[in-house]
Amino acid sequence: MKTGDLPEVFREKRGVFVTLHKDHDLRGCIGYPEPVMALVDAILDSAVGAAMHDPRFPPVRHEELEQIAIEVTVLTPPVKIDANPWDLPDHVKIGKHGLIVKKGIHQGLLLPQVAEEWGFDSEEFLSQTCVKAGLPPDAWLTGAAVYSFEGRIFAEIEPSGDVVEND
Repeated sequence: MKTGDLPEVFREKRGVFVTLHKDHDLRGCIGYPEPVMALVDAILDSAVGAAMHDPRFPPVRHEELEQIAIEVTVLTPPVKIDANPWDLPDHVKIGKHGLIVKKGIHQGLLLPQVAEEWGFDSEEFLSQTCVKAGLPPDAWLTGAAVYSFEGRIFAEIEPSGDVVEND
């Protein structure tokens, strides 16, 4: 299929993350939190980034490809949560929201599925997003800006298998 044959949504600017799993373990995850390019280009660039440039992992080797399942999360634009810091947990819906925390040069993002996968409540999700940003876990209480977004998750059931949309 040529990119010109894709549905119109693939030409819209969208934020996206591509996550790679090997034996159900994280093997790479890279993406664009903001809608800065067409979805098709963001997916392709993020897939290459997740496989080759995630600093937490060595590049994916050719021999690994048949063991890797791919997940694509298409994001809504992030929206700043304007609330008193102590009220932030009330504005975070586990299983629905992903989070971005920003303070100074620090920024961290956790996808909506992370909180459910790890059993986080809203406060722990906020704290872990701060840690991902390289900030203290309580930075959400001390002036860090917090943004939420939603995601539609499309994942292979198994490597090279059927793709399903996860709720």
